[in-house]
Amino acid sequence: MPQPLMPDTDEDLLPPVPLPDDDTDDDEDSGADGELYEHHRVVADRGQQLLRIDKFLLDHLKDTSRNRIQQAARAGFVHVNGKPVKSNYRVKPHDVVTLLLDRPRYETTIEPENIPLEIVYEDASLMVVNKPAGLVVHPGCGNYTGTLVNAIAWHMREHPDYDPNDPAVGLVHRIDKDTSGLLVVAKTPEAKTGLGVQFFHKTTRRRYLALVWGNFQEDEGRIEGNIGRNPRDRMQMAVFPPDSGIGKHAVTHYRVVQRFGYVTLVECILETGRTHQIRAHMQHLGHPLFADARYGGDQILRGTQSSTYNAFIRHCFEVCPRQALHARTLGFRHPLTGEEMDFSAPLPPDMQELLERWAKYTAGIAAAPATDY
Repeated sequence: MPQPLMPDTDEDLLPPVPLPDDDTDDDEDSGADGELYEHHRVVADRGQQLLRIDKFLLDHLKDTSRNRIQQAARAGFVHVNGKPVKSNYRVKPHDVVTLLLDRPRYETTIEPENIPLEIVYEDASLMVVNKPAGLVVHPGCGNYTGTLVNAIAWHMREHPDYDPNDPAVGLVHRIDKDTSGLLVVAKTPEAKTGLGVQFFHKTTRRRYLALVWGNFQEDEGRIEGNIGRNPRDRMQMAVFPPDSGIGKHAVTHYRVVQRFGYVTLVECILETGRTHQIRAHMQHLGHPLFADARYGGDQILRGTQSSTYNAFIRHCFEVCPRQALHARTLGFRHPLTGEEMDFSAPLPPDMQELLERWAKYTAGIAAAPATDY
């Protein structure tokens, strides 16, 4: 895996640093004396295939484009092993790739904020929280306050050994803003190291519930396909063949929980954890998550053309105006005691009501099998 060695999750562990906006006009901290500041560093792993550096960086930076990376290379901002390179340089195993800019990296100081926090479990080493949909996990571009990290800082404000700005403690993994469900937080460096190793070696247990468009022919299945940035839409992730050398290896297992005719409730089990993994894999199968605007799930993709059905779907979108995805269970070995721990969070009210509406709508068409979800 690329260095620094940190586990990937449904959202990457820490927000990657984007290139500055093209229209940036704030020169207050610009390096007028020619000094360059490191904004991003990644070490190619030993299995890295020869790949143009602009494509390589495109896989490791969010909110940017290949053209902007090429502009940065022309300006002398892209370095390999301490020397500037052109955009056609081919990255090889163990290359140290750095992005250097003429202004210091923007840093945010995480301040405690009194934001409601649902704590499922807590001890001296860690805590497990149930994140509501709509809450950003970590400060980033456009969301520097009001995040889960700010809420955790408030909860831990009277613990002198906990510094919310210290990367050695805090969130071990992330989920998307509009995904609800369970996350584990490390209170100590030892706990974060122990938990991080488990995520890296894929020994954690994570199950999600997702309502997706369409009816599966099979009752369960496995999706294997690399997850990488969509070259046609930088806000999306796309699925590439496992042997393509593009993106990161990703595997999702799924099983049908309940069928509603035009939509299906599925349980997804993550073997890996990549950005938007479930959302991208399900779209790749032709089953976008219900109400997922980024992946086309906010359109009527299955069903009839009747005005009654259209009104029903519009009401469903109003009830659950976000991707219908919930991180239902989380399991891991306690990093200090070694005890196996498993946690579960019930469906949030919006998804619960959404399923009830679908159950009522399809009751007269075909009786859905009773399932305890």
